[in-house]
Amino acid sequence: MDIASETTRLLKLDAQWSAAASAGCDIERVLGFWTDDAVVIPPGMPAVRGKAALRQYVEGSMQIPGFRISWTSKDVSFSPDGNLAYMFSANAVTMNGPDGQPCTIEGRAVTIWRRESDGDWRCAVDIWNA
Repeated sequence: MDIASETTRLLKLDAQWSAAASAGCDIERVLGFWTDDAVVIPPGMPAVRGKAALRQYVEGSMQIPGFRISWTSKDVSFSPDGNLAYMFSANAVTMNGPDGQPCTIEGRAVTIWRRESDGDWRCAVDIWNA
């Protein structure tokens, strides 16, 4: 495995995911970045497990007035066999506050990516906090 090219590949993929999530209009594209058995652990909420639950979570998020999410990742590290990777991110979540004005909360995250049987990387674990 060429670590430099895989690092570039993962960071590019993650940036595409952030752009799709930020645009908030293509649920299938956003869901496609997670594994079928992905676990997402949002701050202050129970874990969201699997694509069906993730679909509901993403659809619900997109219904929140003023909702927008974006992130930038860095520092990719790989498992010795090259089939898992993790990276750290800085994120921003915006939604309308009680007064109707946008309110942005900045946070940090860790994602764990898995190389799937088709050779593509997908996020298997996604956790963040403020």
